[in-house]
Amino acid sequence: MTDTIASDTLSADIALPVERQLDAYNARDIDAFMACWADDAQYYEFPSRLLASGAPEIRARHLTRFEEPHLHGHLVHRGVVGNMVVDQERVTRDFPEGVGEIDVLAIYEVLDGKIAKAWFKMGTPRLHKAGA
Repeated sequence: MTDTIASDTLSADIALPVERQLDAYNARDIDAFMACWADDAQYYEFPSRLLASGAPEIRARHLTRFEEPHLHGHLVHRGVVGNMVVDQERVTRDFPEGVGEIDVLAIYEVLDGKIAKAWFKMGTPRLHKAGA
């Protein structure tokens, strides 16, 4: 029983910076969001296309994103294995064609209490119907 509790506690500790960054993302709080990322973090489009390297580039990328009035990430499921956190999310965005949702699979590597690397696999955007 003790091993299970320790494992659950460790999983919660590993997931904490990921949970905090999602909360900050939804609040569009760039400072709280960036507090969850390592200074030398890397941000990828899955599997290996580097989109941002280092905190300044990640910050710049999200300052633009945080201007979207409908931005919201809804956590569907979270799994933790070792120091890896995998989130399945449904994200509401303001696309050039209009407001819609996109399914996202986010994979985070957590080191020393910060997100060190992240990979994002995006689904196909679905626009909301007019008046929805």
